Parts: sequence; structure tokens; C-alpha cells
Amino acid sequence: MSYPFSIIEMKWQNYWEKNAIFSVDMDVEKPKYYVLDMFPYPSAEGLHVGHPEGYTASDIIARYKRMKGFHVLHPMGWDAFGLPAERYAMKTKIHPRETTKKNIANFRRQCKSLGFSYDWNREINTTEPEYYKWTQWIFLKILNSFYDPDLKKARPIDELPIPEDLAENSLKRRDYINSHRLAYTKEAPVNWSPELKTVLANEELQEWVQKGYTVEKKQMKQWMLRITAYAERLLEGLEDLDWPSGTIELQKNWIGRSEGVLIDFFLSSQNEVSIPKESLRVFTTRPDTLFGVSYLLLAPEHPLALTLTQSKQSSKVLEYIQKTSRRSEQDRMIEGEKREKTGVFTGGYVFHPFTREKLPVWIADYILMGYGTGAVMAVPAHDRRDFDFAKKFLLPIRSVIQPLASRKAPENLPKDEQKIEEQVYEGEVYEGEVYEGEGVCIHSDFLNGLNTQDASAKAIEKLEEKRLGKRKIQYKLRDWLFSRQRYWGEPIPVSMDEKGNFFFPKDEELVDSLPLRLPEIESFEPAENGESPLARAEDWLFHPSSDGGMLRRETNTMPQWAGSCWYYLRFLDPKNKQCLFNPKKESYWMGSQGVDLYIGGAEHAVLHLLYARFWHKILYDLGFVTTPEPFARLVHQGLILGEDGKKMSKSLGNTVNPDETTSQYGADSLRLYEMFLGPLEQNKPWVSRGIEGVSRFLNRVWRLYIQERDIEENILGEKIKDRSVNHSVKEKPYRIDPLLLETPSKERKERLDFLLHSTIQKIERDIEKLSLNTAISCLMTFVREVYQEKRVGRSVAESFVLLLSPFAPHIAEELWSLLGKKDSLAYQPWPDYDPSKIVVRETEVVFQVNGKLRGKSSVPMGLSREKLEEIALKNSKVQNFLQGKKIQKVITVPNRLVNIVAHPNQ
Repeated sequence: MSYPFSIIEMKWQNYWEKNAIFSVDMDVEKPKYYVLDMFPYPSAEGLHVGHPEGYTASDIIARYKRMKGFHVLHPMGWDAFGLPAERYAMKTKIHPRETTKKNIANFRRQCKSLGFSYDWNREINTTEPEYYKWTQWIFLKILNSFYDPDLKKARPIDELPIPEDLAENSLKRRDYINSHRLAYTKEAPVNWSPELKTVLANEELQEWVQKGYTVEKKQMKQWMLRITAYAERLLEGLEDLDWPSGTIELQKNWIGRSEGVLIDFFLSSQNEVSIPKESLRVFTTRPDTLFGVSYLLLAPEHPLALTLTQSKQSSKVLEYIQKTSRRSEQDRMIEGEKREKTGVFTGGYVFHPFTREKLPVWIADYILMGYGTGAVMAVPAHDRRDFDFAKKFLLPIRSVIQPLASRKAPENLPKDEQKIEEQVYEGEVYEGEVYEGEGVCIHSDFLNGLNTQDASAKAIEKLEEKRLGKRKIQYKLRDWLFSRQRYWGEPIPVSMDEKGNFFFPKDEELVDSLPLRLPEIESFEPAENGESPLARAEDWLFHPSSDGGMLRRETNTMPQWAGSCWYYLRFLDPKNKQCLFNPKKESYWMGSQGVDLYIGGAEHAVLHLLYARFWHKILYDLGFVTTPEPFARLVHQGLILGEDGKKMSKSLGNTVNPDETTSQYGADSLRLYEMFLGPLEQNKPWVSRGIEGVSRFLNRVWRLYIQERDIEENILGEKIKDRSVNHSVKEKPYRIDPLLLETPSKERKERLDFLLHSTIQKIERDIEKLSLNTAISCLMTFVREVYQEKRVGRSVAESFVLLLSPFAPHIAEELWSLLGKKDSLAYQPWPDYDPSKIVVRETEVVFQVNGKLRGKSSVPMGLSREKLEEIALKNSKVQNFLQGKKIQKVITVPNRLVNIVAHPNQ
């Protein structure tokens, strides 16, 4: 008798939806629990079996927490703006709205078919004007705020102190205010794709380059968000989060806090005490190596690159810069660590701030404008990349740091290195190798003899004293480039007049004036000059101002990150038309720490999480949210790989459609299998035949509970017409086996109680730790133990169904109904375990002879050594191995083993 999953799963999915079983609102009498999935981008391909892994884990937690008495918020929505839909529209002329709507419908259907207990009444879609109205609202709040470095928080721009000398000058006053806004415009180097005619974010580059599109650097006017103002707070906020350590490190590295000094290398020789009018400024964390500088390196984009270039070098420099512009910073950074260094000499020089030595200036592609100042003082004896560069271009290498533990110089250097040594060696200690650690300064004038820490402090003191440099905390983090030259994104609700003045709705008009909707257009191709397709929508583009003038709307749209920065907040109150959310609902659902559990892929470990935290902190500063951080606990599910061991991908042809799997084995089998594959956080290969094991387990559960009825009508589908919970016995060809509910014997009941209560304890512990694969193992062990002798009694039978329900909710609901229950088990109390019933009263003791296993026996816990020895010596198998031997000694470990040491009789 097989479990008829196709009928039963459809029945319960319809029941949950019809009765809105998982819809919730505030209930201040109950503790809340907010469990959230990183919501998906609804692509045309739909889900493959890798996608439901995280959703299944979160659903198990949501169902478990409801049963534990929590008021659970478990929503789902769609991150639906994005470049793929727009590219498809360019090819097909089908509006992105239509393809997005179709894709969402498919994703929603697939999610419902897997029995996820989402509150579908809270569903959101980032492309709906009712949603992006509030994305625009948040953007304008950011635009109308500045960061107060003294209070270390955002404040309304109206509170910005204005210098008195600017009060009468409206233009300078405007520029001053705009220069402090948290959202601002500037000319910025961007990743421009000529074929796509749009800017690509760094994180989008690899995908589109792999598809054959080229990318080059281009200066364009862009909207930026001043995330750098929050760098320190974003670092500090990580300390109290329950996140994977690797993700925290990735965030820290992306922010990249460094303590060091800015140093000026003059472009012309000047008097030591004068303030240089023109200098090349570098940032370093190792001022103790300042006397080891032998040349300087610039990023190809550095504004002084061409200024320093001499005419005889200009053609080579321009060619090198143009070649570099076609590669992303990310590629340059990665390749800079691995491949042979490339560079070009500018022909120009700068002067060392202390020695006044002329130092050559080179350009190298592994130097990035995204860190420091885009200029590096090269100390090749103490930096591997600088060393490789110096060796290739025969530049001086000066050792200025002596390791604390002296090293022995090599006796024989290879000939090629000997040549380099003769040309560039300048120091007694240099041995033809790089030393990047700390030590004692040598060949360093006033720093000689000082250790790294003291030398750095003294070097900074001297630089500041002579006004040649200043102490600085530097971050790798750069302001967020917020513009996209696309149609399919949130319009930026800002207009400008001919003088460059910004116009946007006033606070009192804000809610009623938004959303600024996307116009209907026919062509989705970007304009030839790089502007988005919105530039062609002239009826939308131009509009009158209040004074009768003409304003032009911003044509850039927001990046896809915008809608996903704050969606977790809109889930709190998604139908609210008057405000972002009801403050009482925010206070209740976010509580003291925000989202209680956030599950999503590690590919979002940096940017999505960083951007969401940034927006949240601004909203916190402005008083709209009550928690300083949005996500208290974060878990990354591992990838489910294809059967070939590679990441599932349509291009590789190794994806598996969950629709096919559920049609063959059912949703409960798919859920169990994905969780049983291994620890949630690990990558696991999909094995199609592996799901058969969990399918057999569910069928065994069904056979354990069900007795097939002897009726003429044997086609289940003809009998179950009504999709409500309760059906009369006459309608069903099966019922609960009466034998299962019979009371077991006293001895059997004690064993069942021990098995049940220890199972409850283990599963509860495993769910809390998200060790869901081991929790499923406990369920399987329970069924295996009770299957042979079916009598378990009603209490045990009902308790097991409740334990099974978070993992396999469809079969559990059906069994619960058959047990005579009228209501869904979704809110039934989770079974409690009784500690007194899981006290081990017996234990298995092994018997050894000369260290080898010869027997074993179950005995009461706590038997004395003497009693255990007596039992061991009476064991028939042990006696066989003691024949003809004399016992020398007996080693007893209470409750565990008895080892008899015996030798042959002499």
C-alpha cells in the first residue's frame, strides 16, 4: 500500500490557502519569531532543486516555532527588477512587466506546490508601483539627510550648519548643502558595456563578460550614496551578530579598515618647511618602511597619471591606460596577485619627503583607485607584488627592515638573480628575498634601531611636524554607485532645471506625490549617448515647475539592490498606503534584534547584506526603525550541485526541475531529501536515485499508521471530491490501523516512552541548531524501532505525527485528520519531553578477554564492579575463551566494559 501523495498534497495545499492558515497579524500576548528567506529573482527558468533547500529549512523552523507557541512571520516576495528582463524585452519587444508577471506566477506556483507555509497575503513585488513608491520615499529621505560626524548619525539636511560666509551666496550655499547630502551626483569611472549600453556593477561583471559582452571604464555622471560615512558603524555592528564567521570576515575585508598615514611626495623639489603646492599623495600602513621606497606606482585612472607623463612616454602611457580600461578592477586585483606584472614608466619623478631623492613614477594595472589614493609608495624588499614589479623592470630594491630573528644569507644565488643583485642591491642585509613582516629599522636615518610599531609612530610624528603627511584611518569601502542606464528599474524621483538645481517633493507632499511611475515606452534600447531609454519618453521626461519653468526628470534608474535593501521591512505592513509601515508593527515584529533568522545564499554575503545594513542604519538614525541592525541571525545554505558535482546551471544542462521530482515522489519526499543530504551549510551533490530512500521512509510511515479498507471503490481520486479537512470514513479507502492505537504492555510502554521522549529531545535540539539532517535520522530511527511491533498507543502515535509535521507537513496533516482531529496541526503544541522518562535505566556492557570482544549484556545502570565481574565471568561465551587459562586481573569500567586478562596455565 503506497502513500497517495499526489492527492493528499494537493488537498492540504488547497486547504491551507483557502483557510489562510499561515496568515498572521500582531498578537502582543505571544512572543514573535520572524523567519525570512532571501527573496528570489524570478527568472524564466523557474526553480531548480537547488533553490528550495533554504526555503525548506526556513519552513521547518517556521512550522516548529508556531508549534512552540511563537507568533511567526514567514513571508515571501520577488526581487523582480533587473537587467535580464530588460535584455529579453530588447530582443522580443515584450514589455518586461509581462515577462516578470509570468515568471512570478510560475515561481509562486512552484513554492506552493512544495507546501511552504508562507503568509501569501504579505506577498510583495519590487516592480509594483505600490512597492517602489516606498523605495523612492526612502531614497528621498537619504537625499535629504547628512551625516553628523560628531553625533555619528544621520540628520535631516535642514539641520546642517551653514557657514556664515555662505549665507548670502545662494549658489555656494546650494553646492555646500549638496556636498553633504547622503545621496549626491558626481562624475565617476564606471563599468560601461558598449553592447549593453549600460553601467554594470562590479558584482555583475563576471556574468556578462562570460556571455561575451565587453566592458570598459568610462567617466559618467552618476548618483552615489555616501556609505563611506557609515564605514566604522558598519564594522562595529558586526560584533553582536550571530552570523557565519566567514561572512563577517568578508564584510570586514570589504570595508577594509586600515590605520596609517597620508604622505605627500612632491612633484617638484621645494624647501623642506614650505607647504607643497602640488604633490602626489599616498596612503600607507607601514610608514616604518618609508626609507625603503625606490619608486611610486599609480593606478591607470589616477588624475595625475597624464600630468606626470612626459611627452616621449605619452603614446605608451595612453596605450596602456586604454588597454587597462577594458578590464574590471576585480579582474585586475585577482590577476595582480597571480600573473606577471605589467606597467609603463611615465617619465616623471617625485621627491622623497625626507631625503629629497628623485623617485620614478610608474603606472601599473594592479594598483586600484578603489583603495587608498590610487597611488602606492613601492617598497619592493618588503612587499611581494612590488618586488616582482621591481625585478621585472630592474628597479632598486632596498632592505630597511631587519627581522627580529636574523636570517642566514644564501651562499649561492642563481645567475639571473645575481645580475639583478649587482644592479639593484643597496643594503647589507638584503638577501634577494622579500620580508613582509615586522622587525627593526635599518638604513632608515632617524628610525634606525626602532621596532616596527615605534618606528611607525615616530615617522608619523615627523611627517605631521613638518606638514608632510597626516595620520589617517582609511577604508577600502567606496561610496555606492547608485545609477543604472536602464528602463527596468525604480525611477529616481528627482528633476533638475537648466542651472543644475534639484527639485523633488517636499516632506509634506511626499506620500501623495509618489510613486513616480515608469512611463510606457516602445523601445527598450538605451540611447546612443549612454542615457537610459527613459530619455526618449519626452512626455514623461519634461514637466513644468511651480514657477512656470521647465524641469527635466532624472533618466537613470536605481540598481536592483535598491528594492532588496529594505523588503524585510515592507513585509511587516505590506498593504499600508500612508506610511512605510505602522510603527507598532515594526516595534513588534522587529523586536529588540530585528529578523530572528535570515537564510540565503553565500553569494550575497557582502553587498546585499552591506547595503541593507546601510539603509537600515539611516532609517534607525532618522527614527523610523527601532533596531540598529536588521538581521540578528544569518545562515547560508550550501549549494545543491548537479549530479556531475558542478553548480547547477542551465548552460551546463545539469539542472533538475522540482516539478518533475514532486510529480514522481511528492513534495514531502523532496523536502526530506534536500534536508537529509547533509548539513545545511555544506555543498551537496544531487543524486536522483537518493530520493527513493526518503520516499520509502514516508511509505513506511504510511503503512505503520494506515489500514487499507475493504471497499469496492478503489480509485482514490473518485472518492475525495471535497477538499476540506474532514471526510467521512465511507469516502476514504483507508483509515488508522486500530492495532496502532492499542495500549502496549507495561514493559513495552516504558521502552516506547524512552524512545519517544529521547526522540523529542534530540529533534528539538537539532532543529534549534539547524542540524536538520540528523533530526530526520531521529525520525527514521523511531519508525524503524516501532515498525515491527505496531502497538504504540494513541499518545505516542499522535506525538510522532507532530514531530514529523515540520518536515513532511502533507502526510502529517492527513494522519492528524485520520486520528480524528478537526483542526490543522499547524498550531498544535509541540510535544514536551519528560526528562524522567529518558533516564537510562539499562546499559549495554561489553565483555573482553585480553582486550578482544567476547560477549555483551544489558544490565541495570550503576551496578558495582564486583557484580559486573560476576556477570561477565558467568557469560557462556566468555567462559569458552577462559578455558585452560588463569585469570591475572580484571579491569572494570562501570556501565561500559569488563576486560579479563588471562594467560595459559603453565
